[in-house]
Amino acid sequence: MFNITKKQIEWGGRTLSLETGRFARQADGAVLARLGDTTVLCTVVALRQAKAGQDFFPLSVHYQEKTFAAGKIPGGFFKREGRPTEKEVLTSRLIDRPIRPLFAKGFKNEVQVICTVLSHDLENDPDIVAMIGASAALTLSGVPFLGPIGGARVGYIDGQYVLNPAQDKMPESKLDLVVAGTRPAVLMVESEAHELSEETMLGAVMFGHRAIQQVIDLIVAVAEEAAKDAWPLPERGNLAAAEAKLSAAVETDLRAAYAIKEKQARYTAVGKVNEAAAAALADSGLSENQIDDLFKELEQKIVRGSILDTKRRIDGRDLVTVRPIVSEVGLLPRAHGSALFTRGETQALVTTTLGTGQDEQIIDALEGEYRQHFMLHYNFPPYSVGEAGRMGSPGRREIGHGKLAWRAVHPLLPKKEEFPYTLRVVSEITESNGSSSMATVCGASLSLMDAGVPLARPVAGIAMGLILEGDKYAVLSDILGDEDHLGDMDFKVAGTEQGVTSLQMDIKITGITEAIMKTALEQARAGRMHILGEMGRAIGAARDGVKEHAPRITVITVPKDKIREVIGSGGKVIREIVEKTKCKIDIEDDGTIKIAATDQEQAQSAIDWIKGIVAEPEVGHIYKGKVVKVVEFGAFVNFIANRDGLVHISELAARRVGKVTDVVAEGQEVRVKVLGIDDRGKVRLSMRVVDQATGTDISEQVERERAERAAQRGERNDRGGERAAN
Repeated sequence: MFNITKKQIEWGGRTLSLETGRFARQADGAVLARLGDTTVLCTVVALRQAKAGQDFFPLSVHYQEKTFAAGKIPGGFFKREGRPTEKEVLTSRLIDRPIRPLFAKGFKNEVQVICTVLSHDLENDPDIVAMIGASAALTLSGVPFLGPIGGARVGYIDGQYVLNPAQDKMPESKLDLVVAGTRPAVLMVESEAHELSEETMLGAVMFGHRAIQQVIDLIVAVAEEAAKDAWPLPERGNLAAAEAKLSAAVETDLRAAYAIKEKQARYTAVGKVNEAAAAALADSGLSENQIDDLFKELEQKIVRGSILDTKRRIDGRDLVTVRPIVSEVGLLPRAHGSALFTRGETQALVTTTLGTGQDEQIIDALEGEYRQHFMLHYNFPPYSVGEAGRMGSPGRREIGHGKLAWRAVHPLLPKKEEFPYTLRVVSEITESNGSSSMATVCGASLSLMDAGVPLARPVAGIAMGLILEGDKYAVLSDILGDEDHLGDMDFKVAGTEQGVTSLQMDIKITGITEAIMKTALEQARAGRMHILGEMGRAIGAARDGVKEHAPRITVITVPKDKIREVIGSGGKVIREIVEKTKCKIDIEDDGTIKIAATDQEQAQSAIDWIKGIVAEPEVGHIYKGKVVKVVEFGAFVNFIANRDGLVHISELAARRVGKVTDVVAEGQEVRVKVLGIDDRGKVRLSMRVVDQATGTDISEQVERERAERAAQRGERNDRGGERAAN
C-alpha cells in the first residue's frame, strides 16, 4: 500500500531521517523529517497553472505546532490550537526567506508549504527540522525549485562552535544563529549574539554552511529515488524587440527620474515613466504583467549599472556613507522613556514603558509555560511611506522586524534581579525609506536609556546591501528602500562598540561568498561605530533612576513561612494592602516581594504594613499599637499585625491605676514596650515606660521617679516612727 523511501544520517551526534511515501500522498511533495524524537510533517502543494493576471509569486509557508506533540492540552476555553503564535510566525518566515529566491524566474503558480510539528522531544528545536523537511518536500514535488537547501543552528559555548545545541544548552551559548543555504553559498542568516566579534560571527556562518552539506546530500539521495517528474520551466519567449523598444522610449527619462534624490518626488517621476512605458508597448501584444517585468528589468539595469560603474548611489552618496542622523530623547512628557531616531528619510518614534511582574507576558509553548519580561513591538503604519492603507493586527513582517530588534537589544539588558521591571518597547515607524528595523534598534536603545534602564552599552544597527553582476560587486552601507528592492542582499547588523548582538541576512540570488560577507561585516562595523557616535549626542548612558511618572520598585524579602500571612485567607490581606496603598505588589515563592508605586509615601506605607505582618516581637523594642480588648486586670494591645500582648494594670501608667478604663479604651492607639515573651509565646507589654506623646523610652526616668517616691515614703515612715516613739 505504501511505497516508502527513507534515508538517514548521523548529524551533530543525532540521527536525522527523511521519509516519504507514507503520509499525505495526495500532496505534490510530503516528507516526514525527524531529528532525535522531534518529528515534523512537511507538505507542498502547487497549482498547475498561474492565475490569470497574476503579477507576483504567491508562495505561502505555514509552520504550525500541535500541542499533542509535547503531550499537552491547549490552554484557554476552546482547548484547541488558535491563531499562530509568535514562534510559529517567525519560523514560517525563517523557512520562507531562503526558499523564495530559488524558484525559477517567471514562475507565478501558487505554492503552499505546510510544516506540522507532530512530536517534540524538548531537546531539538523543530524549526531546523521543519526547514529541512520543507526543502526536501519541494525537491521531491517537481516544481521548478532550484534547491535543495539545508539549514542548521549554530551555538558558541566555551569558545567552540556547536552544531544544533540541545535546548537546555542554549542558556550557556553566547550565540543562537540559524544559517540556510545551497551547496555553493549561504542564502539566509538569523542570529542573536552576546557582543561577538565580526570574525566569530563569520566563522559561525561558515561552520553552519559546512554542516548543511550533509543535509543537502541526504535530500538528494531521497530525491534520486522518490522525486516526481520536473515541471517545465516558465517560458519567457523572445522579448528582445520589446526590450529594445522600451529602452528607446523611456530609458533616458527613467535615468533622469532616478537622479532625483528625494524619495516621494522620485517615486512620482518613476510612476510617470512607467505610464509612458505601458503606452509605448501598448500594441506589442504583451500582457500588462510582461510589460511590468520588462520595466523592472530596465530599472535594475539603470540603478545597478550606475552604482557599479560610478560608485555613486541613487541619493548621491558613495558606497559607505551613512545618511544624516538626528537623535532626540525625552520628547513625550508622560512616557517613561521616549526617543525619536531619524536617519535620512527613515524615522522611528520609540517608547519604553516600565511595569511590574504582573505585566509580564505569559508564553504557553511546547516546551512549557514561561514568562517574558522584555517585549518589543514594531508597528509600520501606511502613512510612513505616504500611503493610505489597511490598518489591522500586526502582520508577519511587523512581528519579524520586532523580533530582530528584540534580539539586538536583549543581550545588553540588565538581569531581572538587578532591575526588577517588566519592559515594553514600542516602535512606531513614522517615516520609511530603508531599514526601519535598524532604526528601531537605535531608537530602542535611546528610549531605554532615557527611561533609566541600565543598558550595559548603547546598541545600534545598520542595513547593508549588495549589487552583484558577474565578478563585479558593490557593498552598500545604510541602504535605501529602492536599493533593497533592486539589489541582491539585505544584510542587517546590530551591535555595540564591543561586538555584534544580532545579524540577519537575506539573499535574493543563489548565494554569496565568504569574501563578500567579510567585506559587508567590516563595512557594517564602521557604519555602526559612526551611528553610535551620533546617538551619543543625545544620550550616552542610562539616566540615574527612573522618571517621575514611572513606578518605583522596592524589593524586600520575608521568610517563606510568612508568605501565607502576607497573602491572608483567600488573598484578603494582600488585597487590602493593595487597595489602601494603591501599590502593585508581586509575591514570589522564595519570599521576594516587589512593591511598585509612583508615590513613595504609598510604597513606604505598603512596606511598613508587610514588615509589620512578618515581624516578630523583640524584647525592649517600642511599638505603636491599638487596644483591642479591655479586662479588669489590664488591656490587650495589637502592636504588630498578627500579635497581641497584655499590658497589665500595673504597667498602664507610672501612677497607681484604680480601673483600666481610667487610662485606656478599646480602639485607642497607644505606644508599648515589649517587656518579655514567655515559653508559650505570650507577650508582656508596658505603657508606663513609654512617653505616649513621643514614643521614647522613659524607663530610667520612671525608675528614678519610683525610687524617689520610695525614698520619700521611707522618710515619711521614719518620721512617723519617731513621732510614735515620742
